Amino acid sequence: MSTVGSGPSPATDARQRRREQWGWYFFDWANSTFYTSVITVFGALYMSSVAAQDAKAHPERNGPTPCVDDRGVDNNLVNCDISLFGLTFPAGSLWGYLLAASTVIQVLILPITGAIADRSQYKKRILGAFAFLGSAASALLFFVSGDRWELGVVLYMLGNIGYGVSVVTYYSFLPDIATPDERDEVSSRGWAFGYLGGGVALAVQLAFYLSRDALGVSEELAVRICYLSSGVWWALFTLISLRRLKERQRPRGRESGVSLVRTGFAELLDTLRSAKAFPLTLAFLGAYLVFTDGISTVVSVSAQYGSEELKFGNEVLIATILVIQFVAYAGGMLHGLVARRWGAKKTILASLVVWMVVITSAYFIEAGQQFQFYAVAAGIGLVLGGTNALSRSLFSQMIPPGKEAQYYSLYEIGERGTSWLGPLVFAAVGQATGSFRYAILALLVFFVVGFVLLALIPVRRAIAAVGNPEPSVL
Repeated sequence: MSTVGSGPSPATDARQRRREQWGWYFFDWANSTFYTSVITVFGALYMSSVAAQDAKAHPERNGPTPCVDDRGVDNNLVNCDISLFGLTFPAGSLWGYLLAASTVIQVLILPITGAIADRSQYKKRILGAFAFLGSAASALLFFVSGDRWELGVVLYMLGNIGYGVSVVTYYSFLPDIATPDERDEVSSRGWAFGYLGGGVALAVQLAFYLSRDALGVSEELAVRICYLSSGVWWALFTLISLRRLKERQRPRGRESGVSLVRTGFAELLDTLRSAKAFPLTLAFLGAYLVFTDGISTVVSVSAQYGSEELKFGNEVLIATILVIQFVAYAGGMLHGLVARRWGAKKTILASLVVWMVVITSAYFIEAGQQFQFYAVAAGIGLVLGGTNALSRSLFSQMIPPGKEAQYYSLYEIGERGTSWLGPLVFAAVGQATGSFRYAILALLVFFVVGFVLLALIPVRRAIAAVGNPEPSVL
């Protein structure tokens, strides 16, 4: 088992560190297209409609709610029933169930793969293997059409597994490539670079998608080509990362195959047992889970708020996504610069205050006033990447050396495991009040509570407790 002080160390040569850091940035650039394009934009747009169209073409598969009524008139296609694994549910629910199932699978897989990554000397191989799994699954979504929506279910599952494991492994490289004083800026640049990459890829894809009629391409084929391009983008830019990153794991055993998996489970159990010895690390993780739930909820419900409460069309909503992506690049870089002077904790606290201002401003947007909506979107972009990036780097300082991938597995799992609470609050308040304005305002509680919890954590003591060197500015 690993002990405190047995973790990897970054290169002593600054030029070598910068080379590896740029390789690290490129993985954020590479994988962001999966979350932005495959999941956020085109997944929700496409999967339910393909399943419903298949159910319409094959009435024998219909459940209690058919796609065509007795008069031959189409019902709302997303409300007609489909069947999967013996379960019957509306086609419109497929995407939500798919995301939920993917989250459960990641909760089961991420801890053990994180333990294996920490135990082996093949962290870069694990990063590459799961990145290529995810990118291949994304590209193969090109073949999801007609009656092959079940193939899409499998590919989305594989894509999420590839994304989740590769991201956890990618996070764990941060102590390998940056000194304690460099981590805030490096993490912020990586996150910013990711938003830029996701934004560039999405802008090109949306330009193609919106020009499909002029190009003589059907809507279905246009979406499938966007899937293919996302997979290719992810794979190609991952190659840059793999060429520049170095294995810096110290020898910790010669296990391989089944033996490595068995040892990985033992390593994970040891980590879970010993984590209680670092209560301040767990306290920071708890504070992070509170405010990141608020952040993810604001992002996920912004389109619904814009559509149903503010009455904007798809063109405004698509433009808003791009505004957030590109402003998030500038915001991420700015957070890195501010953290160099103020320290990560103070910068995160200031960022949470900006989140409170942004959410309050969203409450006052007038229906149909798209420039007010864009201004709030720019505010979200300004703090979106930086808050998460600095949380990632600050958490890296509080991880016992040699346990990076395992603790980042807990970091990711915790984020996914609590991500239901914010949407629940939003939906419940919206239902109770009949207004999404009060629902969006209710999300303030996550940022206020997160701010208080983070402010109470003695960061220097948390870093000293795990045996890591203290950065000069906190």
